[in-house]
Amino acid sequence: MSVYHQSKSRVIQIIFVVIFAIITGQLVNLQIFSSKYRIMADNNAIYRKVIYPDRGIIFDRKQRAILENTIMYDLMVIPSDAKATDKIELCKLLNIDTAEYRKRIVTAIIKNTSVKSSVFEPLLSPELYAKLNENIYKFPGFILQERSIRNYPYNTAAAILGYLGEVDTAFLRKYRGEGYEMGDYTGLNGLERTYEKVLMGQRGIKRFIRDNRGRLQGSFEKGAFDTTAIAGRNLYTSIDIEVQQLAEKLLQNKIGSAVAINPKTGSVIAMATSPSYNPNSLIGSSRRRNFGKFLLDTARPLLNRAIKGQYPPGSTFKPLGGLVALDEGLITPTYGFNCFGAYVNCGKPVRCTHAGGGHASDLRRAIAYSCNSYFVHVFRMAVDNPAYANPQQGYLKWKEYMNTFGLGVPLGIDLPGEAKASIPDTSRYNKDFGGFARWKSCNILTLGIGQDRMTATPLQLANLMCIIANRGYYYTPHIVDSIENETIDDTAYLAKYRLKHEVTHVADSTYKIIQDGMEDVTIYGTASFLKVPGHKYCAKTGTAQNPHGKNHAVFTAFAPKDNPTIAISVVVENSGYGGTWAGPVATLLMEKYLNDTLTTASAKRAEEFSTIDLIPAAIKKWYYRKDSIRAVKEREKEKEMEQRHDIETDTTNNIKTTFDPEAEPNRKSDDDKRENNMIKQTPMLNNTNDKKKKKDSTLP
Repeated sequence: MSVYHQSKSRVIQIIFVVIFAIITGQLVNLQIFSSKYRIMADNNAIYRKVIYPDRGIIFDRKQRAILENTIMYDLMVIPSDAKATDKIELCKLLNIDTAEYRKRIVTAIIKNTSVKSSVFEPLLSPELYAKLNENIYKFPGFILQERSIRNYPYNTAAAILGYLGEVDTAFLRKYRGEGYEMGDYTGLNGLERTYEKVLMGQRGIKRFIRDNRGRLQGSFEKGAFDTTAIAGRNLYTSIDIEVQQLAEKLLQNKIGSAVAINPKTGSVIAMATSPSYNPNSLIGSSRRRNFGKFLLDTARPLLNRAIKGQYPPGSTFKPLGGLVALDEGLITPTYGFNCFGAYVNCGKPVRCTHAGGGHASDLRRAIAYSCNSYFVHVFRMAVDNPAYANPQQGYLKWKEYMNTFGLGVPLGIDLPGEAKASIPDTSRYNKDFGGFARWKSCNILTLGIGQDRMTATPLQLANLMCIIANRGYYYTPHIVDSIENETIDDTAYLAKYRLKHEVTHVADSTYKIIQDGMEDVTIYGTASFLKVPGHKYCAKTGTAQNPHGKNHAVFTAFAPKDNPTIAISVVVENSGYGGTWAGPVATLLMEKYLNDTLTTASAKRAEEFSTIDLIPAAIKKWYYRKDSIRAVKEREKEKEMEQRHDIETDTTNNIKTTFDPEAEPNRKSDDDKRENNMIKQTPMLNNTNDKKKKKDSTLP
């Protein structure tokens, strides 16, 4: 044989050897190393059923369950096993069409493959569960999966407790490795989110052997590989559910919030936001519809205004302004200021509410009557303090006090989404006025009365009352006091809520002067008409200017004066005077907490106050438009149902029809566009300061 042919033969042999080696290697890999086909085989032979545990229960301070569990069912599907199911019958029971059926099957395959179970219809109503349970034999590939869901026996505290939602692919990517799977539910807001790892418990798994037709034949390996579900642990909170219910009742037909804290511990007694919603409306089959409705509502019921609403504190800031001036040695308790009804030392007058002068003869009287002139002047003294090189340095020192007292910084409450609000930095004013040296105290005058670019959350204002009540210290506000079977990790997490924060070196005697002035507010000052039966208390009224409508009513207080156990702040948006509209809410809540009941007269006053409607006209107009849109939709739906009935009748009589079942989604889309356009045309309420300069006067 020639050399040429020998070489050619060798090349062919090498090729065959390489191919054989590749095939052999792949066989070895598939048989020994790769688990892909073993898993597929196991999935065909073994059915894996997830056992969802009960989530932990949440209790109030008196051990009443304010969030517990109830049983509902999901309809699950394994797409590869559902080919022989009676689609028409199932669609009829679920009130969907075949196009929706196909869409859900495709979604299940994309999310969780065709051999794993996925949620087809979540959280069935009792009626639908009963119908499906009777007919489940007609639907191979479909299983009824028991699930423990949340129940809110008091129908309250939605913003505190939060809600659950099904995990999506983005969530699974973010929390990869934490054991979540498609079909799981997780806390999305409130305590459900913050304490998810405590509440969720641990899923259990049961495995069943299947025959070649997919029918369950019994437990796999006698349950040797099954795991038991472990229930989540309980939370014990400081919430007083009766005070919480009263707070939400008093804020009915209003937009605003109320926060009550025990200053001795930092434990939140109540946190109400309005408008709110019944938390039971976000469970079960109605969740999707209601959640969409809440998102569209311009009054924003999903917004927790207690920790996210940002308002100018108005005159409720004045006690802190006086405290800073005393601590800096700028004034004494007897310091007076010649006020004739307006502050004119910067040219443009800042007017007081009370006509004439005589309300600024000393610090206590200025607090009691909420004298604008006095506190504007005191603020200027702090900024222009000769101890600092220039007004900008004086302002930075003043800002340091504000941050130390919890304004302009997040406090760290155990709820997600807390806003820090705003104590503006010098850079903000440098930008406003064109440079570092081009502004002075007269340019930012109304900061001294809680206006200008200053904002605070109701939580921050309540915490400020805790500091004044405690004469210089506070505990980080929190809702959960303890966790069932507390672990080392739990203790490490809760430690920050058990740490006492000493605010400043301010003397007790200085705090006492401020407390006395705030008590005078309730004796002869701007809140003298508001009482807490059986208790002396300290308070400050405020009326915060709002560039988007009527002023916001603000009220802060603590009680009893000598041994405070409750500190509170209330904001009622677009309502007017703080003493008139926020004060009654605060005093009734303090009475309920301190006395554990309301007097007959107070109960009557609470009923009357809860019926007063202070919702702004713009919001009401939106509701009217929304109701009109809904009425149009209902009429169109009735008309469409009649059309469908006619078509079905025609089909029965073998009459051809051109009805297009895809028209329904298109029509809904057009309606959504019309509704969104209407929403865009409606003025939105904004709780924060406008970028433009505020007016230079405010009301106490």
